[in-house]
Amino acid sequence: MKLIKFTNKGIYCPQGKFYIDPWRPVDMAVITHGHADHARWGMKKYLCHQFTKPILHQRIGLDIECQTVEYGEVLNINGVKVSFHPAGHIIGSAQIRMEYKGYVSVVSGDYKVQYDGLSTPFELVKCNEFVTESTFGLPIYNWLEVEDLNKKLQNWVLRNQENSKTSVFIGYSLGKAQRIMKAVEGLGKIYVHYSIGKLNQAFESVGIDLPDYEIADFKENPKELQHEIVIVPPALLDSNIIRKIPDAATAICSGWMHVRGARRWRSADAGFAMSDHADWKGLLEAIKATEAEIVHVTHGQTEVFSKYLNEIGIQSDVVETLYGDDEEPSEKENLENPEP
Repeated sequence: MKLIKFTNKGIYCPQGKFYIDPWRPVDMAVITHGHADHARWGMKKYLCHQFTKPILHQRIGLDIECQTVEYGEVLNINGVKVSFHPAGHIIGSAQIRMEYKGYVSVVSGDYKVQYDGLSTPFELVKCNEFVTESTFGLPIYNWLEVEDLNKKLQNWVLRNQENSKTSVFIGYSLGKAQRIMKAVEGLGKIYVHYSIGKLNQAFESVGIDLPDYEIADFKENPKELQHEIVIVPPALLDSNIIRKIPDAATAICSGWMHVRGARRWRSADAGFAMSDHADWKGLLEAIKATEAEIVHVTHGQTEVFSKYLNEIGIQSDVVETLYGDDEEPSEKENLENPEP
């Protein structure tokens, strides 16, 4: 039985007549999480976790038709039982479980098995068929424990303070920036770029507590940032905005920082391997535990990872999608000129 099909519009459930994270306009879009490559403009109707709705409103618009569900709540969509289960990636991120005539397919979206202190922890979902990402699907990627990583960020800030430097962290606006805020809470005043502030409001609107912060005024009053903590999105790396920050020391927070010398280091002073995706061990742990008969590997290290799964006895194939990489130092937003 085939419960999902891979089409030029996205992952399609023929029995349910809906798409999961489609990249072209469709009538019904089931959304795994709020990152822009998985939640796109133009769908007639959106279905997502309740924490994702304010993110869609921020990124797509207030006028969208959007239905929400809780984790574990079961909907019957044209005879298919559909439920959302925590993916541990960012707030509201979900694995989509579909059951039809006893056959179960799960589309994981992006996920991580490591608890970050903000997102609902990853939940194992057994299934017949599993769709997995493979962003960091190589044995070299193994993350530190969250507490150990946070300590590294804290020590870097403290060293900068001793040397009269401004600590400038570069991390994706949705998920990463909020983790950085939590990690350095209590070490000084936190300033964030306006795009991060907008998404912080989405977190706070669903009852998630974030450390106190202010929106940075890079144009009129950059001196107020001096020797404080500043968080900006990756698109601003090497930008004039960062150059205006007095005594800036910059650090990129991304899983790619695990590999010293990666091109993503650019001109940053430091790098921290902070990722919202599963590492090598996490991917294998999750996939094995699903006991899936077939595993479809999407965006990332697809060929290598799928080949390894087949070698260890897990039937796997590679599926091409248009999902991107939220760890990359670029964002499709107008960040140089904030809205009035």
